[in-house]
Amino acid sequence: MKEIILELQYFDDCPNVPIMYQNATDAMDSLDFDIELKNVVVADDAKAQRIGFRGSPTLLINGQDLLDMPKPENPSLSCRNYPNGVPTAEEIMEKIIKIYEE
Repeated sequence: MKEIILELQYFDDCPNVPIMYQNATDAMDSLDFDIELKNVVVADDAKAQRIGFRGSPTLLINGQDLLDMPKPENPSLSCRNYPNGVPTAEEIMEKIIKIYEE
């Protein structure tokens, strides 16, 4: 069975983190896959640059951005804008399944 690793990257006090966390855990609970969730706090610009931070919150699935956003040229501590709102549990499930089946 293929392992799936979700990595939730964020900085403290980001208002969208609880929503993304809940949607990610709801997606995990709905799937019968071996899924691990790692929380990664990005506390400063140095770490943001080191990991190619796309903004808070960002969800990576096996290292792949949920919405296929590339790493920015100049990563920094910033909020991530989701034009359609924070991705839903269903959107996260669909991406997990797609990556699982690759």
